[in-house]
Amino acid sequence: MRVPLSWLREYVDLPAGESGRDVQAKLISAGLEVETVEQLGAGLKGPLVVGKVLTIEELTGFKKPIRFCTVDVGIANGTGEPQEIVCGASNFAVGDKVVVILPGGVLPGNFEIAARKTYGRTSHGMICSGAELGMGDDGSHGIIVLPPEHEAGTDAIELLELVDEVLDIAVTPDRGYCLSMRGVAREAAIAYGLPLSDPALLDVPGPNSHGYEVRVADPAGCDRFTARTVTGLDPEAASPVWLQRRLQKAGMRPISLAVDVTNYVMLELGQPLHAYDRHRVEGAIGVRRAQPGEKLTTLDGQVRVLDPEDLVITDNRGPIGLAGVMGGANTEIDETGATTTDVVIEAAHFDPVAIARTARRHKLSSEASKRFERGVDPQAASAAAQRTVDLLVLLAGGTAEAGVTEITAPSAPHTISIPADHPDKVAGMEYGRETVVRRLQQVGCDVYGSDELIVTVPSWRPDLRDPNDLAEEVIRLEGYENLPSTLPHLPSGRGLTESQKLRRRVGRALAGAGYVEVQNYPFLGEGVFDQLGLDADDPRRITIRLANPLSDEEPALRTTMLPGLLGALRRNVGRGAHDLALFETGLVFRPSGEEPAPPRLPVDRRPTDDEIAALDAALPRQPRRVAVVLSGAREQAGWWGQGRTATWADAVEAGRIVSREAGVELIVRQDRHAPFHPGRCAALLAVVDGEEVLVGNAGELHPRVIKAMYLPEGTAAMELDLDRLERASTGVVAAPTVSTFPVATQDVALVVDASVPAADVETALRSGAGGLLEALRLFDVFTGDQIGAGKKSLAYSLRFRAPDRTLTAEEASAARDAAVAVAAERTGATLRGA
Repeated sequence: MRVPLSWLREYVDLPAGESGRDVQAKLISAGLEVETVEQLGAGLKGPLVVGKVLTIEELTGFKKPIRFCTVDVGIANGTGEPQEIVCGASNFAVGDKVVVILPGGVLPGNFEIAARKTYGRTSHGMICSGAELGMGDDGSHGIIVLPPEHEAGTDAIELLELVDEVLDIAVTPDRGYCLSMRGVAREAAIAYGLPLSDPALLDVPGPNSHGYEVRVADPAGCDRFTARTVTGLDPEAASPVWLQRRLQKAGMRPISLAVDVTNYVMLELGQPLHAYDRHRVEGAIGVRRAQPGEKLTTLDGQVRVLDPEDLVITDNRGPIGLAGVMGGANTEIDETGATTTDVVIEAAHFDPVAIARTARRHKLSSEASKRFERGVDPQAASAAAQRTVDLLVLLAGGTAEAGVTEITAPSAPHTISIPADHPDKVAGMEYGRETVVRRLQQVGCDVYGSDELIVTVPSWRPDLRDPNDLAEEVIRLEGYENLPSTLPHLPSGRGLTESQKLRRRVGRALAGAGYVEVQNYPFLGEGVFDQLGLDADDPRRITIRLANPLSDEEPALRTTMLPGLLGALRRNVGRGAHDLALFETGLVFRPSGEEPAPPRLPVDRRPTDDEIAALDAALPRQPRRVAVVLSGAREQAGWWGQGRTATWADAVEAGRIVSREAGVELIVRQDRHAPFHPGRCAALLAVVDGEEVLVGNAGELHPRVIKAMYLPEGTAAMELDLDRLERASTGVVAAPTVSTFPVATQDVALVVDASVPAADVETALRSGAGGLLEALRLFDVFTGDQIGAGKKSLAYSLRFRAPDRTLTAEEASAARDAAVAVAAERTGATLRGA
């Protein structure tokens, strides 16, 4: 809402020296979001006067029309002689009154005016357009032509109100009353402690049976409809300069007198109005819901197919307007107003929800809909209609018909019961009953009672619904800056939970291993499941759809971390980053499809334990996951040697890094699990309560997935369930024992069947080696004719160390032999070369 300071002063007698910045500070303190204060006419300097065009000589021989004019500027030039001016515009004629800036003047933008020779003549000044004066768009794109009653030589700066300050206010949805000068003036009056001259306090005649016929078929959608008729308008009458300037300062374009008046009253009182050309309306005006298949051509020229939920204005032919949004083209007043002499004025109050839904459904936001959906004062409709009638009679010479139509649905004022000390409790400071009552009365409430106050809310404040709303009014008017700053008293000795500590350790460990953390939105489109190659019955396809998604392309909550991570990887590759290692931790949402409907919780008390339990039961499982994706080089090549490309083994190692932070030894087995390559996919298992439990998968993505998602060849990934991993943990991770005694290393090469997993051999070696085994590493896998068909050779390095002594060669060999024996027993392994 743009609020010219000069207009605001008509309703509040602000101190003479108060600037726009001062008013901005006051309104911000009262809770309004005043974003900027625009200085109109900054740098403008006269002489800028009204001139009368005396003669026009058309100059020829140039690429565009050029005119040499003589203009009467009175005595503004010091001589009273006609001023000679060269002008390139052609939308004025001899006898017209125009705006002239004389030599020595300065236009906005520091454009200095001086006498200069141009097009073979000397131009002593400039005839101005609205854009050159910083007046905004008047729709003409030409020279300003003033009404003939203004005398030549009159100061145009004052006449056109070129110097002013305009406050630009971002009106929040709960303060719809501030989309009007009346509402902002009320806030300014309260902030300065000054009386308000309410523009809605008018003498309004009562309804009678002689007004224009109106039929309201939907009282719930339209609870008030006022219709007034003005006849005998002068079709040649134009909007006066002051009216046009106020509309321009408020950000609206002047169109015609009748339309300008309705826009002016809307800005003044906050009540949207619509003027119908009476001769283009057939029969009674009606208000109803649209019928299926009905169409309407709105004022913007668009043909709109109406929805049965749309509220429409009708006549005998059908819809003539979208109620509260935009009028129809078949009853509009043309932009010149040259054919309109009689108008019917509509001032109505429509259901905010219905108007908001219609505006969004048709993607048609208007000045009217913005006000109706935020809440309009229903009691102001009659006053707004009367104000419009008065202005049309005054400015267009019309006659107000005696008939007044007013249809209202029964309603009672909204009352709220509030303890007098409730604002004190909310704010944490003492205001006292007198302050509470005074502040509530300032916003327009009627207040009765002593300790328990009965508050009747004003009609222009539909946002005041409960005691907390009233408390907020008291607090904001007393000043948010006066609220005491107090820190909460936290109990000592809490700290992070074990789950939180694990997540932090995992994040640090992956970052230390070269991974970069990313944060993605937890949303996905269901088409990504096809790209991942999931089976039709895969439980990951069961999703929860959002009622109001940020994007229609991603309407569901994620059931796996991989789509978001792979999307981030694809975007980074597209921007030239080819060697990537990304990780993310977060929740996934795994509904079973059998969750009960959530209960509707009360708002007047705290929910009971049973209600909270029922709410929890309606939620899906939300396990916490960690996932990584890799592509490109894992180790860079350079003068130090060859680099290495990331593979499925790096994804498996990422799982081991995570598990080590939980103190869990992962069991790795071959697996087949979408979206991984069937021959390069590992199942990651951990022992929970004595049983092996799947905690995740890792490997290289399937080539079809890589192609479908436009990923680099060989992209690998890992996803692991942190909740399951935590359950497998034995508690606090023990720090490693550091021994000062030397290590004894023994290597063994074992031949096993090709089908035996290396992880089973490793488990057997660890089991047989005993407590002296410090580390075990597979460093070579060999297949070939030397060991026979269907066989493979696994070479391991075993590191032995005792915490209290130096091991002898015999002890290390004995431990190695014991490990080999267990491996032979469990996996059928034999020593290679034995």
